[in-house]
Amino acid sequence: MTGTTVEIRTHQALDGIAAQDWDACACPETTDGGHPADPFTTHRFLSALEQSRSVGEGTGWHPHYLSVHADGQVIAVAPHYGKSHSQGEYVFDHSWADAFERAGGRYYPKLQMAVPFTPVTGRRFLTRPGYEAVGRSALLQGMIQVATENDLSSAHISFCTEDEAKQGAAMGLLHRLGQQFHWQNANYAQFDDFLTGLSSRKRKQIRKERAQAQNFGGEIISLTGDDIQPHHWDAFWQFYQDTGARKWGRPYLTRAFFDALHDTMRDEVLLVLAQRDGRSVAGALNLIGRDTLFGRYWGALEHHPCLHFELCYYQAIDFAITHGLGRVEAGAQGEHKLARGYMPVATHSLHWIADPAFRDAVEQFLVAEKEAVAEDIEILTTYGPFRKSDMDDHD
Repeated sequence: MTGTTVEIRTHQALDGIAAQDWDACACPETTDGGHPADPFTTHRFLSALEQSRSVGEGTGWHPHYLSVHADGQVIAVAPHYGKSHSQGEYVFDHSWADAFERAGGRYYPKLQMAVPFTPVTGRRFLTRPGYEAVGRSALLQGMIQVATENDLSSAHISFCTEDEAKQGAAMGLLHRLGQQFHWQNANYAQFDDFLTGLSSRKRKQIRKERAQAQNFGGEIISLTGDDIQPHHWDAFWQFYQDTGARKWGRPYLTRAFFDALHDTMRDEVLLVLAQRDGRSVAGALNLIGRDTLFGRYWGALEHHPCLHFELCYYQAIDFAITHGLGRVEAGAQGEHKLARGYMPVATHSLHWIADPAFRDAVEQFLVAEKEAVAEDIEILTTYGPFRKSDMDDHD
């Protein structure tokens, strides 16, 4: 594609880019009719956020989607937002903002290339097949151009792939390492096959937790597609509000978002509900990718021992095994996931800082942080629940 002439455009609304053009870049693999590898970068998911007013005016997430045009077509796109705060990003830069503003700078607004409220690794430079190099370069150029022309402090690319992180670092962006916990499917035929690989103590712990959860006095059901009814969303909205109020003050998503998700993506939703006495008392929302189950939200109106572990972690593992999915990503943070078979993995982000002195300070911080995160991943891996040798005791 050497010598290709490109045009970079920004869009204040996603309907400025045709869905088929966006998805040709975001999820070209779906031409076979299967699930997208990353449901969160699809046109319908991002549109649900925008149409439900979960992003946009008054939210601190202001759309500035990028598109790259060449050869008479859209060759690359990116979810791109102006930010007036750092909420809903899960790559925390509050300390950076505080330090810069204490030094007399203005950290906000900034730019964020990310899926709002979604700590899921995936491509951020969404390119049509065959245009990877020119598309990535143009999107990065467009992001920095927008930041420079508007005298913004910084631009950030959250939860990008490792390959994108390496390319971005080679082009001069700062690379940040993070950590999550993911479950990997080693071609298990059933849940007990997974348990067999654990140490005796961890097997017993998980079996005990599952038994405790199942004794909450009701039943656990898993729903997807047309089996999900409006009253299920009404119940889950209550769970989501309760969790949001306790964790971050107010929910990021509006009620209308879940209606939009149902309308356009219900076949990619797995809703796990605990029901007792004719009502739902707890639930977990997952999205189904081509090879990954993505755990997103959880909530409960009643407390029952181990029900959180069952709905969020063990039911997800059951679903992944049954449907041949290779991985379960259960969201950000949470070292408690380690004992339940979710192992530490690295996550990546890229950062462009306008002020040279501030950039140098952030770079020094990231070097030290990266070493600490890498060491933490190594240590946690050694403390994982899996058997260290075939000599480990069996039940």
